[in-house]
Amino acid sequence: MKYIPSIAFEEMSGSAKGVTAAKVKSRKYIRNRGYGGSTRTSYQASVKSVFKQLSQAWKGLTSAQILAWNAAANTAEGRSVLGTKSKISGANLFMRLNYWVVFCGGQIMTTPPTLAGVETPSSATIVCQGDTFTFKLDQAIADNGGIYLVIEATEGQSNGVTRAYSKAANIKMVEEPTAAAVDIHSEYAAKYGALSAGAPKVFFRYFYVNSSTGEKSGTMLAEATWTAGA
Repeated sequence: MKYIPSIAFEEMSGSAKGVTAAKVKSRKYIRNRGYGGSTRTSYQASVKSVFKQLSQAWKGLTSAQILAWNAAANTAEGRSVLGTKSKISGANLFMRLNYWVVFCGGQIMTTPPTLAGVETPSSATIVCQGDTFTFKLDQAIADNGGIYLVIEATEGQSNGVTRAYSKAANIKMVEEPTAAAVDIHSEYAAKYGALSAGAPKVFFRYFYVNSSTGEKSGTMLAEATWTAGA
């Protein structure tokens, strides 16, 4: 609920004791403070845990190590949410690369690795029928040593949804992937439950990561529609 404040609160902003002061289109008001949901998935918790480790590790680096990461960042590029290239900081590069190294079970790198790039995965064939749910790369990566395939998927969407890739979350990581079919049924069901005719479409994002350097490939998109089968 919103309340119009008196002139005594003309410059008030922010939140305190259950209320928030805000301004929209020059109109000031006070509303009940929102706190958001407290539900967290195990994946969200693990991501937060990794970033907490990395934040602490960055603070513990020597001046020489920080300078090395800053220098490495000068030759690296990031991409904004709009897809445009942008320069990144040494701290940002440290976080990006070490995130995947740690998530894949490795130790935090205190000095920047030599970056060689990771090829983008091929297209994939997805079978989603009855209790069968498999993901198969149409072509294997040339050298899969130290490479993980990360498969992200959305919960079931209605047939009217045409693009929901941004809702995809990690459901499975495959170490040293090949072109063999990967069963993702149990992992998907554990995260989202069973698919149904009311929401049969699943949108996928998938990519490779190098577990030694933390480098990430380009991201591929795919979709599949569940059918009940025979």
